[in-house]
Amino acid sequence: MSVAASSGPDPAAPLSGKLAPRAIRSRLLPEEVGDFDREYRRVMAEATETLDLTPVLDALTRWERVAFLTERDPEGYRRMLRTAERLNAGEDVETIPWEQVKRELGL
Repeated sequence: MSVAASSGPDPAAPLSGKLAPRAIRSRLLPEEVGDFDREYRRVMAEATETLDLTPVLDALTRWERVAFLTERDPEGYRRMLRTAERLNAGEDVETIPWEQVKRELGL
């Protein structure tokens, strides 16, 4: 496909930095939309005071990663969030050694 025929970046591509806030938000789990909205409003307000968009772009890049992971495997992402909550609460959580994970991923 030629560059002229391209309609732009793939909207599902991870970490493209090209997804609009609305597109990111639409890909999130319903339970995370409020967190996105709060952070986006905060960094936008900060940007209006500092005239620096870096925090906005950093937040959008971070949320774009979340959107990508969520879209690929919503239930897997929910499981990860539950596991993180349990770990943060100090619970014992079964883990897999890093070496085993690397082997399974072929790294």
